[in-house]
Amino acid sequence: MKVQSGNLGIGLRRSGAGSGDSGLLKHAQSGDKTSPTEAHETCSIALAIIIPPMIHPFHSSSKATISHRPITLSFLSIRSVYSVHIHHRMIHHEPLSLLVQKWLEWDRNPETRAEIEQLQKAGATAELELRLRQRIQFGTAGLRGRMAAGFSCMNSLTVIQASQGLAKYIRDKHSDIAPNGVVIGHDARHNSAKFAALAANAFIAMGIPVWYYSKPTLTPSVPFGVTHVRAAAGVMITASHVTKCSAHASLIQMDDADWWTRYFKNGAQINTPMDVEIAQSIDNNLEPWPNAWDSLEATAYLHAEALQTILPRYTEAVWNYAKSTVPSWSSPRPFMYTPLHGVGGLIFPELCRSVGITDFAAVTEQVEPNPDFPTVAFPNPEENGSLDLAMQSADKEGKTLIIANDPDADRFAAAEKVDGSWFTFTGNHLGVLLASHLFDSLEGRNDKSRIAVLNSAVSTGMLEKMARSKGFHFEETLTGFKWMGNIARRLEESGYHVPFAFEEALGYMFPDVCHDKDGVTAAMVFLAAEARWRSQGLTPYSKLQQLFKDFGYFETLNNYFRSPSPEITKSLFGAIRNGPYRTQKSLGSFKILRWRDMTEGYDSGAEDQKPALPIDKSSQMLTIWLDRDVRFTIRGSGTEPKVKVYIESCSASHAQAVDAVCDTFRTVLKEWIRPFAPSMSYSKNLPTSSGHILNID
Repeated sequence: MKVQSGNLGIGLRRSGAGSGDSGLLKHAQSGDKTSPTEAHETCSIALAIIIPPMIHPFHSSSKATISHRPITLSFLSIRSVYSVHIHHRMIHHEPLSLLVQKWLEWDRNPETRAEIEQLQKAGATAELELRLRQRIQFGTAGLRGRMAAGFSCMNSLTVIQASQGLAKYIRDKHSDIAPNGVVIGHDARHNSAKFAALAANAFIAMGIPVWYYSKPTLTPSVPFGVTHVRAAAGVMITASHVTKCSAHASLIQMDDADWWTRYFKNGAQINTPMDVEIAQSIDNNLEPWPNAWDSLEATAYLHAEALQTILPRYTEAVWNYAKSTVPSWSSPRPFMYTPLHGVGGLIFPELCRSVGITDFAAVTEQVEPNPDFPTVAFPNPEENGSLDLAMQSADKEGKTLIIANDPDADRFAAAEKVDGSWFTFTGNHLGVLLASHLFDSLEGRNDKSRIAVLNSAVSTGMLEKMARSKGFHFEETLTGFKWMGNIARRLEESGYHVPFAFEEALGYMFPDVCHDKDGVTAAMVFLAAEARWRSQGLTPYSKLQQLFKDFGYFETLNNYFRSPSPEITKSLFGAIRNGPYRTQKSLGSFKILRWRDMTEGYDSGAEDQKPALPIDKSSQMLTIWLDRDVRFTIRGSGTEPKVKVYIESCSASHAQAVDAVCDTFRTVLKEWIRPFAPSMSYSKNLPTSSGHILNID
């Protein structure tokens, strides 16, 4: 018996007709939106692995107690030739003709087969080399790439290969927990449901039960599900908040991304060295197994109603946690909600209504999932303009607060009408606001030294200052929730309570719900906080200003330089390291107080001159502390052709902080970018966190 058509996804188009995997998703029905083929957009998958007790995953009466620690594995997005060079494994020694032959032999998707055949007939050797010579590489963030034919891209075949490798890894290396199964979910992007079904086949082939989310869902529901059912792993297929698909088929121009994210037994993203072992297992299992392309059958190993079982438990956990942060629950003020055409619209409005929050409205044009994102150029709430329609809708309805999620609902954003104009909170603003609210809820605890909070090295230093003022433990981590989730687990094992962690890119983690960023929990906690602040005569914006008065005015300027090539990026960092700055302890008019190089493993502020954070020689990252209370980080992006810069200053006045971050950016531009990398491009109008615009001549 086949899985029922209504249970395998919403609004996703079947990716092919006729042979191959065309029958995988018989749920594609009339009313589905026309979608690009795999050759026309980017896709990614995520997987989480949790090592639970040896309990049959479908046995609900088991009472065993054990510490479950998921680890997430994700697939990184390939959005340019630059990122391809970083994240792809070379297939050496084989002639191109053999690579084409292998592709046509293994690929049973008619669309991507036809694409390679057309390139072969056209004699497009360079494009075939780009598509087939390099293989998309698995790392701690999983796999990410544009959807197109070829071993270097995300498509049905590479999803099968990655899933087979992971399934074999679990069966061989973690056979004790393999019977607990894996949780597999997907968002509402093009091809996500199809890829989820292909992934499920691989685990079932290994005799590993699959808790299958048959409809689009939010990313946090997968790591939550992994811990809830004590699964061995979790896989999430999502494109998160990245841009929609460009109509152009060129590798350089494709901006949409889909990725395969994985979580391990503790509900957090995977980290090294596990990623290396899984990558090797993928390499050893590239040829599709006999039933890899079959339709997903209802078997004893397929728990096809998992979403109906797990999602109510997730929303219950979210509500209970948000409610626990206030002495008594009060409804928030009226607000406008947007999921930016993502899966949040399937869950958040219903959650609000179920707990009595009724005075809100959703942006009509954006509330339903739509993988084409017709009303927004960039479905990323960090991007300027992404909340414009929400602001227009709020103005029409007289609402002064906006709550937003990104398309897979693992990030949270907010904006408030202040003195007649909309103020969009940065990720750092929301991080310290949420932290302040949680700190108030923990005020009665006697064990404050055993309470720990985390944020990333490129996020605001304000959290550390706030935490230490309360007697809480603070830890800095490298960028990404693969670090924060696993460090939170380590601290919990050592007896700490970890209520919160965040990074500046609108990611917020509440370990009492799940050990990954969670936009729905963040939104509910924020609404609880808003009601509490309102009872004190405050709004989120005025509460933020109060925090600045208490802890100093923290101003940030985060931006990037676009690099023409990885060689230029490497040359820039080489010139910086070989310059006189570290020895002369000066950069322009600034004094250098501390220099930390996470690539070379040097920290002038440490007694042994070694960083406390893990070093990574494969990436470029420098953090420099200057006078005028400035700290800035410059690093190469792991997925895009960018050099990112994060500047922060803390001053006694707002004006001083703004001047300091603007002067720092001008200095970086004058001393480093223009002389060492003049071909890098950048915006000439740069906003700071308070809305000041720095104009560059």
